Amino acid sequence: MVKRLTETARRDDDASRARLPILKALGDNTRYAIYLELARSPRPRSTSEIAASLDLHANTVRPHLERMREVGLIRYETHSSGVGRPQHRYFLAPDAPALGLEAPSYPLLAGMLAATARLAGADPSDAVEVGREVGRYDAGRFAADRDVAQIVVDASSELGFDPAAVDEDGATTIAFTHCPFGEVAATNPELVCALHRGMVEGLVEACGSAQVDEFRTFADRPACQAIVSGR
Repeated sequence: MVKRLTETARRDDDASRARLPILKALGDNTRYAIYLELARSPRPRSTSEIAASLDLHANTVRPHLERMREVGLIRYETHSSGVGRPQHRYFLAPDAPALGLEAPSYPLLAGMLAATARLAGADPSDAVEVGREVGRYDAGRFAADRDVAQIVVDASSELGFDPAAVDEDGATTIAFTHCPFGEVAATNPELVCALHRGMVEGLVEACGSAQVDEFRTFADRPACQAIVSGR
């Protein structure tokens, strides 16, 4: 049983590493907006069409499209009208991951599970401990000599939190500018935010001598924040 679980965890970890270039490519807000534009379009879109939809210059859009093509997120077809250079029209690659565009059943299931936990009597301290276990496990894939705050930033980016870090007075404030659990957190903030807090604390505790001095949820400010001190 233990061997089977270990093998499953290893496969999951390999899959996560394989997805890392894709997640990094979409860590840029502009690229993610372009990705969503293509995902929602019923037909391939040209560079100029994408630029017009997002109120951007075509020269701004072009390198982002190339980056997403390099990691296999999108492809293009060549269209010629007989006048001028052939035009590229972009579309999502057939095997492109959903990355936030999952079927409605996923947020529905997450919401039901959170509601079930609440009805079963789970409190925020239980959720924090569950999150810590996840964070401790996740810490194992990072090098021990890396800066802990940067590890939190990298791990959070992979999960879609779009973090931004600022160093000041020996501590690092990490703001999570996007919440991938936002829809569920809106109706179950105590449990969901406690899970997030636990994940960050477990990651920090397992990676070095650093600690989370304070964790502020969106109830305190527009974006959740973690203040990490030490290395």
